[in-house]
Amino acid sequence: MSETEHPKGELEHPIFRTSPERAAKMMGIMLGICIVGGAIFFGMWDYWISSPPAVVVLQGGELAAPVVPTGKDIPVTLTFVESSDFRTLAFNALPGEPDNNPDIRAEVGDRIVFDVKNVGKSFHAFGVTQEAEGFSGIRPGSEIASANNPLKPGEGGQSEFIPGEDGVYYYICTVPGHREQGMVGRILVGDVSEEAAKTEVMEPEPTTSSAVPAPGFEDVPEMIVREEPEVTVTPPRIEPTPEAMAPFTGTISAPAGSSTPGCEETNECFIPAKVTISVGETITWSNDDSAAHTVTSGIPSEGPDGVFDSSLFMAGTTFEHTFFEAGEYDYYCMVHPWMTGNVIVG
Repeated sequence: MSETEHPKGELEHPIFRTSPERAAKMMGIMLGICIVGGAIFFGMWDYWISSPPAVVVLQGGELAAPVVPTGKDIPVTLTFVESSDFRTLAFNALPGEPDNNPDIRAEVGDRIVFDVKNVGKSFHAFGVTQEAEGFSGIRPGSEIASANNPLKPGEGGQSEFIPGEDGVYYYICTVPGHREQGMVGRILVGDVSEEAAKTEVMEPEPTTSSAVPAPGFEDVPEMIVREEPEVTVTPPRIEPTPEAMAPFTGTISAPAGSSTPGCEETNECFIPAKVTISVGETITWSNDDSAAHTVTSGIPSEGPDGVFDSSLFMAGTTFEHTFFEAGEYDYYCMVHPWMTGNVIVG
């Protein structure tokens, strides 16, 4: 039992003191807990220092076995290439040329080692997926750069990929829109024939029908009916009244969808695509698209001229530049070179 003292004149505030026996008992209990905990911890030492279990993939409700490496390495060298108008993109060579988007043959467990370099003038990134379209499902470890941090012209990188099952995989540029423009190749794993991997489009055979004359009319000549030509009346063309151009607000938008080719046909990859300002004015570019863009002075066929460059700026962000000298300034997006604009400073 603990002892209680009542100092003189302060009986309402007793002081409790623990006996030496109780203190010794408490220390014994705490020491016992430490000993038992240490025994449990060091008894499981092999577990704590072991590697985590191999990752398994859930497919069709069953757990797939871990991939067993074959020990075979397959080195693959790829380069990003672009057509002169940037409408067609590819690996190694453009369509119709040797080594265009080469097929890669491998077996389950082989290690494919990629050495990729950007020899084009746009921005690119790399990855492997089993998805037949789009840029989702990129396999971890196969990535080189990313859509938000791509390879600039002249840059490169290495990655590797070990297939875990037979089938068709795809190596692609992971920058949105670039796969659709042709930057995609196949990895054929296991017993997959090239014919089976291709999507065959069967053209319908033309059907011809011949009329069979009724009995007794075989020798009757066919009656020819001459049709009178139709007279088409073309109404007079009414020219639309030109709308007054809205005043420039100081902001140029990279609109939604500009990361996909087509906006250049209506000159709406930047809105407005051409503006006139005075010396000393500042222009703000707003990325209203879902993909990252750049605003880089120069023209796609010749590359940046060094006057201004936003670098990569993400969706929902802005870039601004003040023009202190008169002149005409062309600019474009290095990620999507069909996006071009023009600023006239007077």
